[in-house]
Amino acid sequence: MAVVYIPSLLRDLTHGEETVRLPGENLRQILSALNDAYPGTWYRLCTANGLRRSIAIAVDGQIASLGLLEPVEQTSEVHIVPAISGGCL
Repeated sequence: MAVVYIPSLLRDLTHGEETVRLPGENLRQILSALNDAYPGTWYRLCTANGLRRSIAIAVDGQIASLGLLEPVEQTSEVHIVPAISGGCL
């Protein structure tokens, strides 16, 4: 099962868990399994059209360019990265 690293902004839904192991062959399946285990996570990460613009996900160190269709191996590390916004220069 893939290891999913949970950002601090989602840990209120995961009861403080920083990492979880989840089954799935692509990001859609991984995030669905995450929502099954911790209801509400899907809606914080996704819209009807895919990943929220404020979220990036890296699989094995590479940003998922295929969105929810990004393949995930059983030994993959999945990092959910919330966007960081700031002021202007």
